Amino acid sequence: MFSVPIGELAWLTSAIVVAAVVTGILAGLFGIGGGAVIVPVLYEVFRVLGVPEEVRMQLCVGTSLAIIVPTNIRSYLAHRAKNMVLPDVLRQWAVPSVIGVAVGALAAAVAPAAWFRLAFVVIATLIALKLLLGRESWRVSDQLPSGIAMRAYGFLVGLASSLMGVSGGSVANAILTLHGKSIHNAVATSAGLGVPITIAGTVGYVLAGLPHQALLPPLSIGYVSLVGFAVMAPVASLTASYGARLAHRLPKRTLEIAFGLFLLAAAMRFLLTLVW
Repeated sequence: MFSVPIGELAWLTSAIVVAAVVTGILAGLFGIGGGAVIVPVLYEVFRVLGVPEEVRMQLCVGTSLAIIVPTNIRSYLAHRAKNMVLPDVLRQWAVPSVIGVAVGALAAAVAPAAWFRLAFVVIATLIALKLLLGRESWRVSDQLPSGIAMRAYGFLVGLASSLMGVSGGSVANAILTLHGKSIHNAVATSAGLGVPITIAGTVGYVLAGLPHQALLPPLSIGYVSLVGFAVMAPVASLTASYGARLAHRLPKRTLEIAFGLFLLAAAMRFLLTLVW
């Protein structure tokens, strides 16, 4: 089942390395883990390897979450050194976001793969449109809510992360900026929140994939490919700090436009897999 055309796989391996460099820079630049880059690349790799369609997307998501664990840690530390992280937000969102991740991982065990591609397209497109078309005057409130509403935001970030294979930075950035936080604070805080999200998500996807182990390629533990992790994680982690330094030098609007275009391109890539 997993015979590999050597020439094609060599090109795909090169693409993984390039994507790893881009992933690390994006993680630091936008406070994301880079899953929107990783997932499409891994999808093509696992297609060539002959991974069945019914588990391919889940394997991409789980592997992406594992890859961006070290990337998020380095990105968070770089942003924290700039004193831009909002610690109160991290404390209030940490537990609810992990619960949201657990719900998404449970869905991975039973839901069709197309659901995950659809979630990626819908969430990424909405956030991209907000960033590209939004105005300074767009506000839900000048302050973040408290109590149940604040915890609900954390849950939403975790659930979206688990369904998309990302660290939650895109969703968290949108929520924070709509509540009056600067894009730089949002990026830094999102990087910190991505640490518990990606760790919990990796564990969840390992467990969710164990019943389907027979359908998965060699050197996979549940829905996490150790090969994908070994190739991408070190390179992405090393380049994260460069993106973080760049983020603090860019004007706010430039950062928002770049982030929006990036998300829109990633969403369109997966829309094509749903309609073709």
